[in-house]
Amino acid sequence: MTANNPLSRLDLNLLVSLDALLTERSVTRAAERLHLSQPALSASLARLRTHFNDPILARRGNTYELTPLAVRLTEHTAIALDAARRVFESQATWTPSDSTREFSVYGSDYGFATVGAAVSRIAARVAPDVRFRFMLHTTPIVDDAATSLRSVDAMVIPHGYLTDLPFQDLWRDRWVIVADEDNDAVADGLTMDLLSESPWVFTYRSRSAFTSASRQLQLMGIEPRVEVVVESFMSLGHFVTGTRRLGIVQSAIAPMIARNGGLRVLEPPFDAAPTANALWWHPVHERDPEHAWMRGIFAEAAAEVQATADAARAAEAPAP
Repeated sequence: MTANNPLSRLDLNLLVSLDALLTERSVTRAAERLHLSQPALSASLARLRTHFNDPILARRGNTYELTPLAVRLTEHTAIALDAARRVFESQATWTPSDSTREFSVYGSDYGFATVGAAVSRIAARVAPDVRFRFMLHTTPIVDDAATSLRSVDAMVIPHGYLTDLPFQDLWRDRWVIVADEDNDAVADGLTMDLLSESPWVFTYRSRSAFTSASRQLQLMGIEPRVEVVVESFMSLGHFVTGTRRLGIVQSAIAPMIARNGGLRVLEPPFDAAPTANALWWHPVHERDPEHAWMRGIFAEAAAEVQATADAARAAEAPAP
C-alpha cells in the first residue's frame, strides 16, 4: 500500500470480489457466486488489477490461471475477509439463545470425539442456532499457530506444542495400549521388552508432530518398530486389528476404538505421563464476550469429559 493509495480510498467490497475471483479463477463463475452481472465483476477485476499492478487472472488457452501474486494473495484474502465478517457481525449486546454465530475450532479427531461432542450438546441446549465448525489441524497449522489462530476461534491441543498464546486448561487423560485380542504375545499383559520387540502403529511422527507417550518411550531407551503412521487417533484400531501391532491412545477414546471389534485395551508397563488438554486462542479474542461464552462452554464440556474419565478409572480399579 503506497502513501498515494491509502486504505480509506479503497472499496472494501473489492475484498469480496477478490476472494471469489481467486477461488473460482473465472469471472463468469465468480459473478454467479456473488449474484452479480459479469460486467460488474469485470469492472471490479479491472480495479484490482490497477491496485495491484498485476493481472490477477492470466489467460492460458481457454482457461485462466492465477498469477504468482494472486497465489500469494489467496490465503491472506480469506483471512482478511473472515476478519472483516467478524468485525461487522459483532454486537454491542449478545444473547446466545438468539445468536447464529459460527465458532471455528482446530483440533484432532480425539479432541472432537471427546470435548467437541460435549461442547456441541451443551451449546445446542442453550444456544440452538449457534454453530460449531470443527476442523482437523495439520502440522503447518500447529507450527504457525500464532498466524493460524487469527482466522479461527480456537484450537484444542495438549500442552507441549504451543507457547506464548492465551489458553484454558480443559481435562487430563491417561494413555493406554491397544492390541488385537488374538495377539497371544499380550495374553499375560505387557512388558517393556514386549514394547521394544513388537511392531507399532503410531499417530503422527515427525520432529514437531508426535504424542507425549511415544516421546516418553524414546526417552526411556525404547525405539519402537513403527510399521504404520496414521494422522488419526480414531482410525488407529483398524491398523492394529488382525496384526501383532500395538498402538497407544488416550483412555477416553479407547472404548470407542475397541468397539470397532477385535481389540484389547491394556495398561502400559510404565508410568505414562498424562496428557493435559487445553483450549488455545489468539490474543485478539481475549475481550470478545462471544468468545468468552464459547470458552465457558468448553470449560463445562471438559468437566463432563473429566468426570466420565474419572468414573471409568474408578470402575477399573481392583476392589480393596
